[in-house]
Amino acid sequence: MTKEPKVSLRGLYKIFGPRAADVLTHVRNGTSKDDLLAKHAHVLGLQDINVDMQAGEITVVMGLSGSGKSTLIRHLNRLIDPTAGEIWVDGEDVMKLSENGLRDLRQGKMSMVFQKFALLPHRTVLQNAAMALAVRGVDEATRNAEATKWLARVGLQGYEDRYPAQLSGGMQQRVGIARALTANTDIMLMDEAFSALDPLIRTDMQNLLLELQDELQKTIIFITHDLDEALKLADHLVILKDGAVIQQGEPQGILMHPTDPYIEDFVSDINRARVLRVKSVMEPLSGSEFAGDVDIRDNLESLIARSGGDTTLHYRVLQGDTPVGELHMRDLVKALVPRLSSAGSEGENLR
Repeated sequence: MTKEPKVSLRGLYKIFGPRAADVLTHVRNGTSKDDLLAKHAHVLGLQDINVDMQAGEITVVMGLSGSGKSTLIRHLNRLIDPTAGEIWVDGEDVMKLSENGLRDLRQGKMSMVFQKFALLPHRTVLQNAAMALAVRGVDEATRNAEATKWLARVGLQGYEDRYPAQLSGGMQQRVGIARALTANTDIMLMDEAFSALDPLIRTDMQNLLLELQDELQKTIIFITHDLDEALKLADHLVILKDGAVIQQGEPQGILMHPTDPYIEDFVSDINRARVLRVKSVMEPLSGSEFAGDVDIRDNLESLIARSGGDTTLHYRVLQGDTPVGELHMRDLVKALVPRLSSAGSEGENLR
């Protein structure tokens, strides 16, 4: 039985300009983004987007600046309305919601973490974290208790009475995450939430998000232009170019089997040993003698270190305590060699 997606986008188009509905026909007939701007003075934001986002998973949408990723995420809570197409959340057509229904969606089902933090400078850390519950009319004692709990979870216990200007960038973003968690929505929208942070703080925030996700199983839609970040966080990866989906799927599969020269190019320089997991290169279990056991989630870099580079070894793969396959070191070595790129250097700006 096919699982019903938590969020579903169907035939979604967005064209910016005064005659968007009129020029939509040109886009559907094959007019490119550049030609639409040159000939009709309209900007193509999204083109025929069809994506399912499953409950409890992190869907990462990535692409170059101008690819449409931030435009896409703002359609989910209708900060932007589409020129054409459907947006479904929990089986409900978002485009048919009344004003009150849309307000309930934004307050009760979706929270958002912004790139620029969007904290209110005149309110304390506690007040910022409790903001969503304050808007809903929750009493002060209840909302402060909930906000205090989540501030502690993101490492900000003791900072409740500080103001945003007294915090570092990484700490301010932790307040933004605590605010989204305090809202207690099923869906979290994260628009380039970590891209303004220094590399070490960014890695720390990624690890925090994955730690919280293991426990909470939220439906997270995460926007990024960074491929390493996308491969680390994504359960489902959607890659955009010029407003269209170029490839989507399980990120390990995209890395191993790119379907477009554009994608081949920008995955070619990735440290595959660090990114690829055992599950991507293992084979069905058939042997009985192994050099040892490895976890299905281990990256290939750890296995290379463990094997000492001996390509004659093979290992049994476990998921928990259950044997699920085997991995030959010779197959691991083959997986480290990317397919030859047939594209130019378009992907360089994604790294």
